[in-house]
Parts: sequence; C-alpha cells; structure tokens
Amino acid sequence: MTTHTILGKDIHMPVRIRLARTFMATYLVPADAAQRLIEYSGLGIARLPGGRAVCTLVFVDYVDGDLGPYNEFGVSFMVRHHRGTAAAKFGDLRALLTGSAGVFIHRLPVDGEFTLAAGRGIWGFPKELADFTVHRDGGARRGVLHQDGNLVVDLAVSSGVALPSRRDTSSSFDAYSHIDGVTRCTQWQMEPLDVRFRVGGADLSLGDHAWAAELGSLGLPKRALMTSVVDHLSMTFQDAALV
Repeated sequence: MTTHTILGKDIHMPVRIRLARTFMATYLVPADAAQRLIEYSGLGIARLPGGRAVCTLVFVDYVDGDLGPYNEFGVSFMVRHHRGTAAAKFGDLRALLTGSAGVFIHRLPVDGEFTLAAGRGIWGFPKELADFTVHRDGGARRGVLHQDGNLVVDLAVSSGVALPSRRDTSSSFDAYSHIDGVTRCTQWQMEPLDVRFRVGGADLSLGDHAWAAELGSLGLPKRALMTSVVDHLSMTFQDAALV
C-alpha cells in the first residue's frame, strides 16, 4: 500500500470518497479550439464527426472522504487514451461510446488547502483556491465560482428525469492531469446513485476571469448537450502514473 504524507497527514492509497454530490453540464465544442487549450498536455482531443469535442463543466460537493469536505469545480475534455493508436474513421466516437477514451482535467479549483496540496502532490491535478456558492432547490442546482473577486462561471442545472438506481453500477475512467511540465494518468472509479438526467437543461453565464475567457473561446455559453445531477456518488482514486 502506497502512503503519501500531505501537510503532515498520511494518506493511504487508494483514496476513497464515500459521499459526494455533483451536477454537471456537457457541451459539444469545436475540436480545434479545444485542442489549442490543452496542447500543453501533449494529449489529443477525442474528435467527433463535424469537428466537435466533448467539454464538461462540473460542480462537486465532497461530503465524506479521505481528503475531508470541500467544494470543487472542474473543466474537462474527453481525450484519446495515451496508449491508443491513431484513430481510424469514427475511432474516437467508438472510444467514447465504449468508455475507452480518457478524461483530461484542464481546470480544477477547490476551496480547501488540504485537498489542494493532496491533489497537486499525489495526482498532479491542477487545483487552485477559489470561492464557491452552491444552491439546491428541489432537483435544480446552481453553482457560482469566483477567484480573486472575479466571476468565473455561474451554472444552473434544471431537474431532469430520475434514472433507475442500482448498487452494482460503476464506471472506471483514466483521468489525465498536467502540472509543472508533467502529464499523469490516474484510474478513477465512480459509483453513482440517485441520478437525474436530461437533454439540455443548463443556464451558463461567464464572468470576466481569464478562465471564463477560455470557455468563451469554445463558443460558450451555448445550449448544453446534456445535464445531470447525482445526489449520492462514491469514488476511488488510485495512484497516478507518469505518461
């Protein structure tokens, strides 16, 4: 068992999140613009027909886990797996549908010092401190993110249709990160319960922060491809491997 010492506390791998709540909006964005944003990682955007890519904005409330309670906002892109071969026609689409693509975490602000240190030190996640305001109203959710007093995003997600809950439902992804010139890959397993889903359903506003300008370069805000709310989510993070 690997152990990491973070700010004087031992963290034993894998890291387990026993309860988190999350809501997200997924968008189709221009693949070329997305590739320019993540070029620094050395990874390739998963390209869909029509020159599009998948970008997801997500707010997460970590309630009970090995890193303590905190809030997080993520900007991620679906990418080609680093061990994959050059994509044939529709190869990226096939990878997305079969779960064999990767998820690149481009931005990951949080509101806790310990999770910031652990995220950067263990997995190389690009965590930075920011300020969060999250509202819950029935099945609807709204998250507002500021950094240094500047608005980054204001995202509201409408209530969707409840999906059947099964205790044996889980999914595993390879999550990619890049800081300090190093790209890493982490196996990330999720077990969601109490999931609501709908087509569209997002109201996104961007502020004047530099991160908002990045999202604007992707053509956001626009209609979301889909949104979802998960009220009971458990997760497991393995050690990171260098790519």
